[in-house]
Amino acid sequence: MNDILQLKGRFEQRKNDSKPGASNIPKEKKVTLEHLKKLKEDLINVRKFWKNEKLLINPLISLYYKTVVAKSNRVKAILESSPKKNNDSIVGAKFCNSDIKKHIITHCISNKVLDDAIINLETVINLFYKTFGENITHEQIEDINKKKYEHIFSSTISRTKFVNTIVDSYYLESFGIEKNNTPLEEKAIITLYDTGVKTSEIMKQLEIDFLERRSIDETTILLDPTQYKLLKEKAPYLISMAVSDISVLDKDDIFEKNEDYIISIPKPKNEPVIGVIDTMFDTNVYFSEWVEFKNMLEKDIPLDVNDYYHGTEVSSIIVDGATINPNLDDGCGRFRVRHFGVAKSSSFSSFIVLKAIKEIVEKNKDIKVWNLSLGSAMEINPNFISPEAAILDKIQFENDIIFVIAGTNKPKNSNVKKIGAPADSINSIVVNSVSISNKPVDYSREGLVLSFFNKPDISYYGGDSEQRIRTCSPYGETMVAGTSFAAPWISRKLAYLINILGLSKETAKALIIDSATGWNKQVYPSSLIGYGIVPIKINDIIQSSNDEIKFIIDGISEKYDTFTYNIPVPDDGNKQPFISKVTLCYFPNCSRNQGVDYTNTEMDIKFGRLNEIKGKNGKKDRINIEDINDNKQSEEAGYYLYEEDARKLFRKWDNIKHKRQYIVTEKGGKRQGKKKRENPLWGISIKTKERLNAKDGKSLKFGLVITLKEIDGINRIEEFIQQCLFRGWLVNRINVENKIDIYNKAEEEIIFE
Repeated sequence: MNDILQLKGRFEQRKNDSKPGASNIPKEKKVTLEHLKKLKEDLINVRKFWKNEKLLINPLISLYYKTVVAKSNRVKAILESSPKKNNDSIVGAKFCNSDIKKHIITHCISNKVLDDAIINLETVINLFYKTFGENITHEQIEDINKKKYEHIFSSTISRTKFVNTIVDSYYLESFGIEKNNTPLEEKAIITLYDTGVKTSEIMKQLEIDFLERRSIDETTILLDPTQYKLLKEKAPYLISMAVSDISVLDKDDIFEKNEDYIISIPKPKNEPVIGVIDTMFDTNVYFSEWVEFKNMLEKDIPLDVNDYYHGTEVSSIIVDGATINPNLDDGCGRFRVRHFGVAKSSSFSSFIVLKAIKEIVEKNKDIKVWNLSLGSAMEINPNFISPEAAILDKIQFENDIIFVIAGTNKPKNSNVKKIGAPADSINSIVVNSVSISNKPVDYSREGLVLSFFNKPDISYYGGDSEQRIRTCSPYGETMVAGTSFAAPWISRKLAYLINILGLSKETAKALIIDSATGWNKQVYPSSLIGYGIVPIKINDIIQSSNDEIKFIIDGISEKYDTFTYNIPVPDDGNKQPFISKVTLCYFPNCSRNQGVDYTNTEMDIKFGRLNEIKGKNGKKDRINIEDINDNKQSEEAGYYLYEEDARKLFRKWDNIKHKRQYIVTEKGGKRQGKKKRENPLWGISIKTKERLNAKDGKSLKFGLVITLKEIDGINRIEEFIQQCLFRGWLVNRINVENKIDIYNKAEEEIIFE
């Protein structure tokens, strides 16, 4: 087996010097005068609506697009006067409820902007009809951009404003007012559109009694059924998202108990600590010295024995899972646990859990890995992230920690299919279950999240009727099954990678995901098992086979393009004998109020061989990376890709990127390599793009795992190391024994005499 290599070197940083070209509609398309008139009528109706409303807020207006729209094709001129101002006024985004996925984007604008939009559209319509009649085409707009129609413009409207308004209208179907009437009969967590007016002031205007201490943030509040009913009656257009506060816990199966179960364990020493947020913990179990427990519920909330089962069982796997399940011995040893009880066994209040998680993490900053095996029996919403997931994503962006979350379970004889909160957390690792024979289990629920994000991330062994997981409960040995008991095994592996081997959370997450992937296409859908099944042994994650070179790189994005053209890949003298795969992970800031457009930052990665592009004079013009999955979405010119295709093919806006090549076999069974080139170097380019204007991607960390597989089975790692050193890379072998010695030395308590 080969050790994983850690490469440390310099990434170059380059700002984006390219300027967007003039706006136009797609070729062979047109915009009709009738459509422009229809949009004007929509705007007039929106203005009438707000003139009749007594609530003193800026108008909300929803834009109904024809498709999933790229940021570059959102409105530029039809509302505000610039793309930036229009982007800043967005307060929500979702997809329409139809077979064809389409964006509905909601803006909050001033009355003046709404009035000016109607006047502007009237001006465009008059000029449009006078000059072009009933239709305008791509070619005619191109002529306008080439200044062939300069004589038709005046101080009333500029050429750019005219063109951008026409292009805006091409992508739009209509304008309107979105009204949310989600039926909820219990306490509800409500998110209002951000209108710039304090929530307390809005509630006062609506004559709804409201306590500010029931706020999660500026726009998300807890309402009782009467308050929610009043809000729906008086201002349904204010409600961006509504979800029940009471989450019924999904149930794990407890198959059998053995009260005579007796086992011993040594006293804890300096083992890493994993945080557990769950139901209660029984301090009478055999491993209780390894667990520091705190009940986060109010003292007057009664508890019974059932409230101690789930949490105790989860912590037993984290502390001593390898001992009590020898067939799943991962080689990670034991871990200490800091266990926080935030729920009873039957249900939990999302509002209380949200408050508790923020407090817990704030007061326990030494913990890097957190296990959260609580999950809601209710399905996630296709148009917004749950409040629980949103707070976890925010915490992970702001702190150097990672959550591992159970993928939630499907109750028997239930129609529930989609995963439940908080398994829709984008930054967390979400874990589903498989049987010991590597097949999805009956109780597994599915993603996707927001119709796009690939959750769960990975799968692991959570037990089923074929083979259950042995745990320790308040009454001894318990044989169980559920995603709750798959997640702790991944928490153990992450804590090993982060606490003992000293890897960053970005690289550790990338390694876990990469380890679940192979060189063949998956048998089961990713919406059910994620990127694959993680190996049992930690050595299979931190080592690779002799015909593979696996290396990790940490980096920080400071500018638009973070790149290196300096990865030396060996050849055999005749051909380039490697196929490759790459996994990129980063933890972006996210905006729940942006609905389906949830992640604020996109990292677009290209990895592959270098190709020198020659200019007209035959000399080298620039260096291009031939990406291993032909990713061209960031090409400067000559390549157009629809937004929905970019998301599907290249995972645009996803915070996990994984791409791989497959082995190609020629006739006769010989594996096919690629032609050797004069330039043997490979390159990496990570282009960072912002959805909002807050520069959330500035100084954002990322972790890369790259694997090169030699198609003839030859071990070329020493040659690779030698060439890397020659190219200025520092190369460290991830040697487990050395890392454990370093960890133990660092954790030794020094007593000064």
